[in-house]
Amino acid sequence: MRKIISFVTMSIDGKIANSKGSTEWLEELQKETHEEYGFTEFYQGIDTTIMGNTTYQKLKNSGKEFPYKGKINYVITKNTETRKDDNVDFIADDVMGTIRSLKNQPSDKDIWLIGGGKVNALLQDNSLIDELRLFIAPIVLGNGVPLFSPFGKTTTFELTFCKNHPSGIVEMHYHVAR
Repeated sequence: MRKIISFVTMSIDGKIANSKGSTEWLEELQKETHEEYGFTEFYQGIDTTIMGNTTYQKLKNSGKEFPYKGKINYVITKNTETRKDDNVDFIADDVMGTIRSLKNQPSDKDIWLIGGGKVNALLQDNSLIDELRLFIAPIVLGNGVPLFSPFGKTTTFELTFCKNHPSGIVEMHYHVAR
């Protein structure tokens, strides 16, 4: 069975985007550090992405090329009228059934849960996240989008890897304790 992996950078106060939904703070940090934190290897190990509609709309309206071309991309949305565009397929009906089906597809590659906070919480509440690869950036954003927002189910994770990077970013890998 394929794994769903959240590979994400968040602030010390647990935010993945600022109060306007922007990740410009992360882009600035990446320019300063010039590190890629294992992203290339991770990206080669996935063939599918899942993200929420807010995250997708930010990407779509950024004025930049869609960054995940060559992957199979899904957007979870409440809008039942939206079905497909050039970059993604939209999932509005039977979201959990569709994602479980994706996990069960034969593939030697995993699925990247890009986010945002509501989609992360939805999948976490339904026991669909297998691994968290968290990168804690040395910044406090205050108001913003939390990693999981809102969620209700308590889940325990086991730390499997931890590394301090020279940039001040702390990398942690967790597996769900089942």
